[in-house]
Amino acid sequence: MTSRRVFAAALFAGALAALVPGAARAQGQLTVYCSVQEEWCRPMMAAFERATGIRVSMTRKSSGETMTQIRAEATNPRGDVWWGGTGDPHMQAAEENLTVEYRSPRLSELHDWAVRQAQQANFRTVGIYAGALGYSYNVPELQRRRIEAPRCWSDLTKPEFRGEVQVADPNTSGTAYTLLATIVQLMGEEPAFDYLKALHRNINQYTRSGAAPARAAATGESVVGITFLHDAVTQKVNGAPVELVGPCEGTGYEIGSMSIIRGARNLDNAKRFVDWALSAEAQAIGAEAKAYQLPSNRNAPIPPQAPRFENIKLIDYDFARWGSAAERNRLLTRWEREVRAAAR
Repeated sequence: MTSRRVFAAALFAGALAALVPGAARAQGQLTVYCSVQEEWCRPMMAAFERATGIRVSMTRKSSGETMTQIRAEATNPRGDVWWGGTGDPHMQAAEENLTVEYRSPRLSELHDWAVRQAQQANFRTVGIYAGALGYSYNVPELQRRRIEAPRCWSDLTKPEFRGEVQVADPNTSGTAYTLLATIVQLMGEEPAFDYLKALHRNINQYTRSGAAPARAAATGESVVGITFLHDAVTQKVNGAPVELVGPCEGTGYEIGSMSIIRGARNLDNAKRFVDWALSAEAQAIGAEAKAYQLPSNRNAPIPPQAPRFENIKLIDYDFARWGSAAERNRLLTRWEREVRAAAR
């Protein structure tokens, strides 16, 4: 290449850098597996890129799907950070040595429940938000069918809800696994599986995504959608004619978590992302994206629409036990054999 061409190329590169925000200050790359809704994943990654100059490659999958992917890639990791999704699979990933210990300097800013999550996982994951499990129902559809409004888990097994309840598959969805573990803790294992088999007769579809049943209830595709309540709030804020239920018997909850993947190719950037994502400023992005979980940073604003724990009857959910590989695999195997395979 002639000196004139070299000079021209340099001018072009300089002009391109001036046109592309952050190009001149790029600080490397980061690959994030995101397990919350797409509408929250994207602004989070964009905000981190703006704050740091680090280019983010993001893939959105449900908690169960992400766990499967991380396990499959264990000998050749492609991701750096797993952000969001229910804590149970994050706890299992920690137990299986798929994630690494990291103690962020922001731990002191977090609510106790988030710190306990980190301690139970030997700091291989950390809580970033929380949300209670429940369900929503479509008011006009309920009235059209002249069905009394449900208030409890037990109501969902009534004959009038035959084919009118939707929930995710616990093999792919952290939400649905939380339901499975919640019912077992609430009722005891044998009565719980009797309940789940009765509920199965009323299920119209087991979705891959945990939030999908909230959308189905919002559109009237299903009368009832079992989800985390914040997913139903999103639909209601958008104008859907739904009501939310924190079941009368009591219910479980999630601690959405974040983990650094073992063998991360961009480890320093992964740690930088964790520190940033635990900040009050980063956690405020959730409300802007119409995500109504409770943030883990004590200084982060709580969206006024967010379902508050003090208004819901919660069980003492044992995250350490039900997030363990042995219990999780055992429950899923039994559910597949006794519930999913049962006739309707």
